[in-house]
Amino acid sequence: MPEAPKTSAENGHFVVDENNKKILQFIEEVTTNADEVQQKVLAEILAQNAHVEYLQRHGLNGHTDRETFKKVMPAITYEDIQSDITRIANGDKSQILCSQPISEFLTSSGTSGGERKLMPTIEEELARRSQLYSLLMPVMSQFVPELEKGKGMYFLFIKSETKTPGGLPARPVLTSYYKSPHFKNRSPDPYTNYTSPNETILCSDSYQSMYSQMLCGLCQNKEVLRVGAVFASGFIRAIRFLEKHWPFLCHDIRAGTINNQITDPSVREAVMKILKPDPKLADFVEAECSKDSWQGIITRLWSNTKYIDVIVTGTMSQYIPTLDYYSNGLPLVCTMYASSECYFGVNLNPLCKPSEVAYTLIPTMGYFEFLPVHRNNGVTSSISMPKSLNEKEQQELVDLVDVKIGQEYELIVTTYAGLYRYRVGDVLRVAGFKNNAPQFNFICRKNVVLSIDSDKTDEVELQNAVKNAVTHLMPFDAHVTEYTSYADTTTIPGHYVLFWELNVNGSTPVPPSVFEDCCLTIEESLNSVYRQGRASDKSIGPLEIKTVESGTFDKLMDYAINLGASINQYKTPRCVKFAPIVELLNSRVVSNYFSPKCPKWVPGLKQWNNMN
Repeated sequence: MPEAPKTSAENGHFVVDENNKKILQFIEEVTTNADEVQQKVLAEILAQNAHVEYLQRHGLNGHTDRETFKKVMPAITYEDIQSDITRIANGDKSQILCSQPISEFLTSSGTSGGERKLMPTIEEELARRSQLYSLLMPVMSQFVPELEKGKGMYFLFIKSETKTPGGLPARPVLTSYYKSPHFKNRSPDPYTNYTSPNETILCSDSYQSMYSQMLCGLCQNKEVLRVGAVFASGFIRAIRFLEKHWPFLCHDIRAGTINNQITDPSVREAVMKILKPDPKLADFVEAECSKDSWQGIITRLWSNTKYIDVIVTGTMSQYIPTLDYYSNGLPLVCTMYASSECYFGVNLNPLCKPSEVAYTLIPTMGYFEFLPVHRNNGVTSSISMPKSLNEKEQQELVDLVDVKIGQEYELIVTTYAGLYRYRVGDVLRVAGFKNNAPQFNFICRKNVVLSIDSDKTDEVELQNAVKNAVTHLMPFDAHVTEYTSYADTTTIPGHYVLFWELNVNGSTPVPPSVFEDCCLTIEESLNSVYRQGRASDKSIGPLEIKTVESGTFDKLMDYAINLGASINQYKTPRCVKFAPIVELLNSRVVSNYFSPKCPKWVPGLKQWNNMN
């Protein structure tokens, strides 16, 4: 695998061009020889981990060939290895899943029993992730030249982390990467030249981090050629932050000082190396931000920006209109596809429309298999699949090079860090091929009905949360006859909305405070990723309940039947996304209520906190 491009002040262009050619050639080679590379990757993983307890338990007995692996190893979900994960988290250092020591756990945004999943990782995985990052800009440079001549304004943040009872760090994958030497001590490289100093990214206070990164981005506005964040939701939060705080930022630019609310000494020191008194720039920012309309604010303030680098696939597609408004339609670029379990691939056509984004899986990252998905027509984009596979489904699993164009698959991965035939939960559709390596559209996460940021709420979880909440209505002889939900991203941060149709038999009206209690109970019942987004990251707004007129859900059924739904098979959707349906529901709202405070959340899993 090639290293990230190296540059120097004297011959930067030559080195960048040479490295780009090497990396593009690497992509050609591994996609052309995709099946050979995959067999080699699997053999390497199985040879390295031949004596681990998990593989011995299933009778692999040191075999490294694909045929034996497929015959004896089952496709699994998190619950199948949860007891092994718990042993490692509690300090068991024997070779349970992997021959190399587990260096930390990466906390997945998918949940198990309402808690983040813990994905084992090893030291060498950091290098593998860095290698995938090194592919991104050489690909991008084919479409947008001379990016090395400017900077990227990226809003990058670390999140809360904890330690397992056995002392291993447990944190999100990007927090792990930003805190690693691979990021902090990265070699000089024009492609990782950001407006945000490392100290501002690594600041654990989200307000100070956002403020200082925005200030640095404004001070270097002429040098900015690309802007972004990880998710579309995060970048929009940054723009809304600017909308709220620009007077303070302008004051700092004008005076060459930093707001007193920025108290982190390392952040202040790093920002002061960039910040100089600049009344002219302050006047310019003030004039633009004072205008009634914020349409095109990105291109107005950062006029050399060529594209926005954010994830807008899957549930993030709901933010595309807002991004288009703020950017005057700049290209929205999705560069890579990754998760806590494994980094997967890159987008080789980055300037395509968001709806056409296709990721090429890089065969060196892990061993990939695919379970065909037979989708039922439903009202949501959620796909429900059984947790365990029967023998026939197990035999249906296909290798990377054998997938068929147009078919949808659930992704299954085997990693160097101790996951074997692990069902990631992502549903992908084959869009085409790069040589012999397939290119996939990301369709959705299986079972997920609601998502604002990195949260993922499924129908069963929502049902249980509503069930817990309606107990507050019982003293008033009221109950919910029907409900549905949607993710409202017109507010920043976005928030969950539940539409409730009520049957009230009691003579005493239900007080507003009771509905607020219902809102909070629902939030308290949702998973830890949601609660972290509400309480710590502030990436999700307060949950809202809207009560609707009697007969509203009959109207909803009539609408669905008019669109062709079968009256015999119709069931109320628990999540709606289709704009006319949301409009219908909103037109019949009687009253609305918000959660009065944030739900409880602390880092770590519940059982760890109970041990303290």
